[in-house]
Amino acid sequence: MSEITATEAARSFADLLDAVEHRGERFTILRRGKAIAILEPMNDGHGADVKALLRRHRPDPQWSKDLAAVRSVVEIEERP
Repeated sequence: MSEITATEAARSFADLLDAVEHRGERFTILRRGKAIAILEPMNDGHGADVKALLRRHRPDPQWSKDLAAVRSVVEIEERP
């Protein structure tokens, strides 16, 4: 993946988009030497990709408890 400054990205944005769209290139955009964004081709969203993502990021067992705690303090507002 190539690195490019935010200034360079702004000056050559159309060229960057062409590189991403036509050649599948990926860019890390830097501001003051710090990575702030990644510009990459959109994923076609194949089912295998989604399954692989879910396998890499296992469910958090604490999440359902956190959600229940949030729901217990949220007040539902009646609207006219």
